[in-house]
Amino acid sequence: MQYTFDYLVFIGRFQPFHLAHLQTIQIALARSHYVILALGSAQNERNLKNPFLAKEREQMILSNFSPEMQERIKFVHVVDVYNDEKWQKLVKSLVGELIQPQDRVGLIGHFKDDSSYYLKFFPEWEMVELDSLQDAMSATPAREAYYRGEIQPNFFPQGTIDFLTAFQNTEIYRQLQDKYQQQDSSNLTE
Repeated sequence: MQYTFDYLVFIGRFQPFHLAHLQTIQIALARSHYVILALGSAQNERNLKNPFLAKEREQMILSNFSPEMQERIKFVHVVDVYNDEKWQKLVKSLVGELIQPQDRVGLIGHFKDDSSYYLKFFPEWEMVELDSLQDAMSATPAREAYYRGEIQPNFFPQGTIDFLTAFQNTEIYRQLQDKYQQQDSSNLTE
């Protein structure tokens, strides 16, 4: 098969991995030999916005793909540095460890809102801009529902549903859920 790219880079936190993420990777795999997922917020600490560690997100994501497709998905872990220039250099450096100078590299994504400004940081990578997928999904309401004990089956692929269901049986989930409920009840009293 002839691909337009050797690598397409898809940057995201995937907290958790939902159907629009799945669609984006499927499109990327149709256009590129490999897809590099740059997992943001990859530090080893959990919070309500980032409940899953990078290795857990890798497992969650890969569980939604066949073994053949899994072989074509690569990961880099990008920690938060809170400085756009340093973050941009970090992403380029991590991707650079996986590619060769002659490789044709692109960036795939969607300019969802102001938070997508980072997509303009990589002019040397050809942009594959996507329209809004899956009715402009956002992981924030899905995370909030998850902390309330709900897993929305119309929002997630089956591998993610299985991961989230298993994760609900952990002490870590109960701690995050307690933290969410405390935060939610304090917002009601303000």
